[in-house]
Amino acid sequence: MAEKMPVEQVREAAAQLEGWTAEGNDRLSRSFKFKDHIEAMGFVTRVAMAAEVMDHHPDLRIVYNNVEIHLSSHDAGGVTDRDIRLATRINELV
Repeated sequence: MAEKMPVEQVREAAAQLEGWTAEGNDRLSRSFKFKDHIEAMGFVTRVAMAAEVMDHHPDLRIVYNNVEIHLSSHDAGGVTDRDIRLATRINELV
């Protein structure tokens, strides 16, 4: 099991991840806005496929062309290196 990262380490990592915000060491969050619903859903599908490969699944909220993503390792009770890796991969998919 991955270990929850200290809050300072999470903040440092989030500062290196474009668009991501650290909510303490509990979760990472980012919002995306797309041209329309189809573009947003295509992005969510790419995120879902990347998450499945990593066996680490984000919390997603989709409202028309807006997508909110929250990352947290539930088994560790907060942000772990797995969340940082997935956030990095999601940024590559934008």
